[in-house]
Amino acid sequence: MIDSEVLQRLCATLEQRKSAAPESSYVSSLYAKGTDAICKKVAEEAAETIMAAKDGELRHIVYEVTDLWFHSLILLSHFGLSVDDVLGELHRREGISGIEEKKSRAKS
Repeated sequence: MIDSEVLQRLCATLEQRKSAAPESSYVSSLYAKGTDAICKKVAEEAAETIMAAKDGELRHIVYEVTDLWFHSLILLSHFGLSVDDVLGELHRREGISGIEEKKSRAKS
């Protein structure tokens, strides 16, 4: 089960990094570079996750998914969103067929 407390603490730290000097932390430097740089990191981590999965090394998959989640949280924070928004959407989708959920988005 996901420890939402660790995600909440991480989100709070990410928010703090928004106002920090870019040279003070990796996250602050990403925020300063803007949306394109953050998106590039998310894409990079997604590609590394796929490569780890293809290699089948379980520990490496976990490591890369952790990086992907971390950079996805930075992206969310950049847009004023948080893990709560994602958890709320997961909760909304719980018990709904993936096929039906996708159809409902196509109508919107």
